[in-house]
Amino acid sequence: MNLIADRLHKKFGAITAVADVSFIAEPGKILGLLGPNGAGKSTTISMLAGLTTPHSGRVQIDAVTLGTGAHPTKRKLGLVTQEIALLEELPARMNLEFFGGLYGLTGAALRARIAAVLELTSLSDRARDPPNTFSGGMRRRLNIACALLHEPQILLLDEPTVGVDPQSRNAIFETIEVLAGQGRTVVYTTHYMEEVERLCDRIVIVDHGRVLANDTLSGLLAAAPVGNKLTLKYNMAPDSAALAEIRHLPGVIQVDLNGTELSVAANDLGTAAPRVLERLATRGFSCQELTSRRANLEDVFLALTGRTLRDT
Repeated sequence: MNLIADRLHKKFGAITAVADVSFIAEPGKILGLLGPNGAGKSTTISMLAGLTTPHSGRVQIDAVTLGTGAHPTKRKLGLVTQEIALLEELPARMNLEFFGGLYGLTGAALRARIAAVLELTSLSDRARDPPNTFSGGMRRRLNIACALLHEPQILLLDEPTVGVDPQSRNAIFETIEVLAGQGRTVVYTTHYMEEVERLCDRIVIVDHGRVLANDTLSGLLAAAPVGNKLTLKYNMAPDSAALAEIRHLPGVIQVDLNGTELSVAANDLGTAAPRVLERLATRGFSCQELTSRRANLEDVFLALTGRTLRDT
């Protein structure tokens, strides 16, 4: 079941929170909405869930346009908000009974769904305990369980791992991967690079309410202006003639010198590194230390915005 964001635009007074945001989330795929705090991710999720009306544009589930009122199509949505919404002093099972009742589930059907979501989120052994005795990660997992009771075909998760311990974060990842493997459509917002690199089939990068890029991870990395970087340290800085030779080597994109540290961006490190080392060695410059790394999403975001993702 496709979830379509079509030219969404939302303002709050004079502030434009979302501007012309478009993408398609597909069944069995995880779409990552990546951007810093304040980029417009939560506002976009609110419009996707039909909680906020866009000033222009539309949200569609297959061919049905979503509004903010009650509509049967909304039963196909499951929403996990940034803020945890639980009844803290009631046992986990009673929380699930409450939320299941809101979805119209009763009797044996509700009991079966409660058992299923507790198992999926690895909380079966804590069903009788209240959330105020849980860790932050366990509370997040229970929050996700509540959103899954009615078996939604589309799952919207708004930064579900904020304040979560590594073990619970991994459990959340595994749950999301299982859901996508079952054919559900997943939209996942985050400001953590490593999360979308692990989870997402497609990545939409947003900043200041606008889409900066929309592609697969491999597509984004291929489009990065600096794909791979080689860093070499010398006792004596290479001279201008040596640098000029390096810049003209096949596959070399950019060369920068900072003191005695040389940075070389190249299309293919496997072929560029030996050429750079050999050319400098013939000129009498002996490398003391060498490191290399491939482009990552931080590089892509920096290239698109001129700032790192965690800058605000």
